Order: sequence, then C-alpha cells, then structure tokens
Amino acid sequence: MRLNPKYARVAFQGEAGAFSEEAAIRLFGESAVTLPCPTFDATFGALAAGAAQALLVPIENSLAGSVLRVFDLLLEHKLWIAAETVLPIEHHLIGCADARLADIRSVESHPMALAQCERLFTEHPEWKRVAAEDTAGSARSVVSSGDRARAAIAGRRAAERYGGVILAADVQDNTRNFTRFVLLLAGPESAVEALELPAGTAADKMTLAIRLAHRPGALLAALKPFARHGVNLLKIESRPILGCPWEYQFFVDVAAESTQGRERALDELRAATQEVRVLGLYPAAAVSVSSLEDLQGRVR
Repeated sequence: MRLNPKYARVAFQGEAGAFSEEAAIRLFGESAVTLPCPTFDATFGALAAGAAQALLVPIENSLAGSVLRVFDLLLEHKLWIAAETVLPIEHHLIGCADARLADIRSVESHPMALAQCERLFTEHPEWKRVAAEDTAGSARSVVSSGDRARAAIAGRRAAERYGGVILAADVQDNTRNFTRFVLLLAGPESAVEALELPAGTAADKMTLAIRLAHRPGALLAALKPFARHGVNLLKIESRPILGCPWEYQFFVDVAAESTQGRERALDELRAATQEVRVLGLYPAAAVSVSSLEDLQGRVR
C-alpha cells in the first residue's frame, strides 16, 4: 500500500520509536513522514489543525483488548477508517547504560504495555509499576535519567533510538501479541485520493457505530439483520454514552465481502436503531494466527 504524497504526514500518539510509528512505517514504508503527538486527543486534533493529513492509531490488542479512548474519539471526530494494519508487539525491559536487572526498582510504560506483561511483575513483586503516556517516551525518560533503578517496557526500535540497554527480551505474557492499528482520514473521498492500493484489493471490512433504541430486545433486533443477510460479525464493543447513564454506544466490525448483503443489512439496521454511522469501509488486514506468526518471524 502506498500513500499519495499529498497525504504523507501521518500523526501518531507517542514519541519517536513508538509502536504506532513502527506500524506507520510498516504500512507505508520508510518514506512515511511521521508526526509524534503526546496524547490521543492531540493526535486526533492534528488533522483538524492541518498539522497532519492522516492519523494512525491503535484500536485493539490481542492480549489487553480495546483501546477505549480511541473509540470515544472516533465518535467525537468525523473521520473515516481507510485502512488497517496488524503489528506484532514484542516488549523488552529497557534500562540505562550500566543498569542491571538486580538494580531495578520501578518499571514504567503505557498502561496497555504494563497490562501485557503481568507475568514479569508476578516474578518481581518488589517492582513498582509507573504509568506513562507511551512506551517510547518511557524508554527515552529512563535512559536520559541515568537512574539504574528505573526501567521501561518498550520495543527494540525505542531502545535503539535512545541508546537503552535491553535487560530482558520478549517480556510480554504471550508470544501471540498483536496490535491492530487503523488509518484515519478526513472522509471516504480522501481515502480514494490518498491510498494507492495493490491491484485486486477489495474493501471487505466495515466498522459501524450504532446507537440502540432504549427498549428491551434492542440489541437483538440490531444484530439480527447481519445473520439474516449472511454478514459475518467480527467484533462488538460497547462504550457508555456521556450524559445518559446506563445507555451505550456500540461499535461493530463486520465482514463486507457481499455488497448486496451488506447494504440490505444496513437498511434493516437503520430501521431497528436510533442511529447508525459508518466509520469506515476498508481492506481487512491478515488476521489468521498462521499469517500473523509468519509476520512476527519476519519482523525478528
């Protein structure tokens, strides 16, 4: 997949060396121009401010689950999911120069990364967990501090960029650790102009935001059209609606190979719910275990 030069500046959450930057480079190659942003809110704001023409954000991890803030921001911003990519995540324990494993007293990283390394903390209950804005930033902070009692959990790219020492490699709980990232653009028209897809690539996945009617059976009524028209439901996520206690917005990923079945299901879905918003129609990334493990082997 190639990105039109007009859309070459891609914003991501984190500092240089973050997994999100690595995902952008994997998707578009080393020619991608990446823009680090301190928070997810700042990342989403970068497009509206004209600082970037595209965003790449993580949406779910195979071990720690969904990135909830991203789902909330998808509702706040009228952006379009134009592509997705899956990145193997290999976490390493990183210290400053001359640090040793016996020196460590605290470990910092993004909360999602900390959650993916529970076994490490079980083996070292004396270590204090410290939440940080992102993995690469925690590595930079640890290395620059020169404090041998501090360590960070981040990727090899961050360790190499900031001169950190890998004290323990592959500390994630499970080797089958993958994060799915989505590319966000201003709208479907931008997607047509921005992306140069390989010949034969089809948009075969759709993401929807659904607001249900507040009545018994509303969720069942919303899901029935997918089954009735042979549309495979891939993922469902719920988020509370601000100002409406105990009411929820649902995010749904569906396989969209059949245009006719998809459109019929959407028509029935709109009739059965308060609101349906299409967040994106895009080519699905390879997600089979065998293909992901092959990708992980090639990354190493």
